[in-house]
Amino acid sequence: MTVTETASATAPSAPPPPLAARARSIGGSPVRDILAVTARPEVINFAGGLPAPELFDAEGIAAAYRDVLAETPARALQYSTTEGEPTLRAALAARASARGLATGADDLLVTTGSQQALSLLATALLEPGDTVLVERPCYLAALQAFGLAGARVVAVPGDEDGIDPGALEELVVRERPKLLYTVPTFSNPTGRTLPAARRAAVAEVAGRCGLWIVEDDPYGELRFEGERVPWIASYEGARDRTVLLGSFSKVMAPGLRLGWLRAPAGLRRACAVAKQAADLHTPTVNQLAAARYLADRDLDAHVARVAAGYGERRDAMLAGLADALPAGSVWTRPEGGMFLWARLPDGYDTTALLPEVVRHDVAYVPGAPFHAGEPDRATLRLCFVTQTPDEIAEGLRRLAEGLRAAS
Repeated sequence: MTVTETASATAPSAPPPPLAARARSIGGSPVRDILAVTARPEVINFAGGLPAPELFDAEGIAAAYRDVLAETPARALQYSTTEGEPTLRAALAARASARGLATGADDLLVTTGSQQALSLLATALLEPGDTVLVERPCYLAALQAFGLAGARVVAVPGDEDGIDPGALEELVVRERPKLLYTVPTFSNPTGRTLPAARRAAVAEVAGRCGLWIVEDDPYGELRFEGERVPWIASYEGARDRTVLLGSFSKVMAPGLRLGWLRAPAGLRRACAVAKQAADLHTPTVNQLAAARYLADRDLDAHVARVAAGYGERRDAMLAGLADALPAGSVWTRPEGGMFLWARLPDGYDTTALLPEVVRHDVAYVPGAPFHAGEPDRATLRLCFVTQTPDEIAEGLRRLAEGLRAAS
């Protein structure tokens, strides 16, 4: 053995290079962490954002896959274009146009869930240190995506109706942000909906001050009362600067991992390049099956049935909250979607209370992680769609017991 070989055999190995700073600074999803802890079947879990599986049209989706694989197997199992299958993009464009936003197939990029759309937009728009404006509170995974891009995230003040357009303009002038991210219809986590007048004001601020708007709409079709509110993207001042995100996860099935973005041409092309680097394209067979489902089935009728069921579950949760939460608590009353937001009286910390609540076989998501900046630790998010009304009633009984035991 040579001297070099001896030294190599005895010298300690050097550690590998460190992770990127952005990976070290961004934690995982608290929702995912809670779901892992509460995966026991006896737990009634209000923490997840899981659609009710018994309401999936499993038969219709299975038929769409069978037909696609029987009739065009070579195409379904082959690589596809990054922009997405033309038949699916045409169907999506027709649905958007029917809802008041003139859209062509070429205006759309199909993504692997709308979560990927957020990552692509962060790649295409953000440099480290750029400022992003968000709602307070904000969808957790959006905060993750912007944090991984190295953005500085600032919350826009608001009230029970959502973003305050006046406060938005002040922040735009002072902070010079790249974009505003918003879930204006049945927001995650609050369930609130931004009124039409405020949407028009937000669009006007964006157009006058120079700002991209990312309008995320995964829940908008799940309305069980009230009138539909137009997309921000449909307002004149915002049409050339709004990216509209959509998804089949909440209206068809999340396992399909199908989303899309509608964006001005230059930004859409930049997102397509980013997608090429990420995954080349969204799975062809899933896209073709979704397009076949839209052609053969009545998705709107299916969504109406789902929304009716979710409305009953919302009512069950609202009926039991006064007995489940401490006196002095307040909560939202969403007209659709999947979530409501509650605030306990001052002095409560829902993160500290959660372990005792979980011991009573029920779970929620503490509100603190949904905040950019100073959190409100007395808040929590409850998902009302995954359980039946009877299960919701039992879960709220357990929640009341757990909160009493922890207090």
